Amino acid sequence: MAERRVNVGWAEGLHARPASIFVRAATASGVPVTIAKAGGTPVNAASMLAVLGLGAQGGEEIVLTSEAEGAEVALDRLAKLVAEGLEELPETV
Repeated sequence: MAERRVNVGWAEGLHARPASIFVRAATASGVPVTIAKAGGTPVNAASMLAVLGLGAQGGEEIVLTSEAEGAEVALDRLAKLVAEGLEELPETV
């Protein structure tokens, strides 16, 4: 299982627009990914309601995981997106 721990780079946390950006990126990654607050229950990273339900705040640690083939690259890209509070999924890491 691949895992990345990263602090949320969006000041407002994973709410509204940042959550939408993240969910679109997770869906576009092509691999099933889960997201959780550190020590929390993982949820589907491609579900807007699930991601909003986490209530992840800016600076808070989240954990991204996946068991799929290609997970390492997908998680690297998603982790970069979250850590840097980017507006879109980076092409490369």
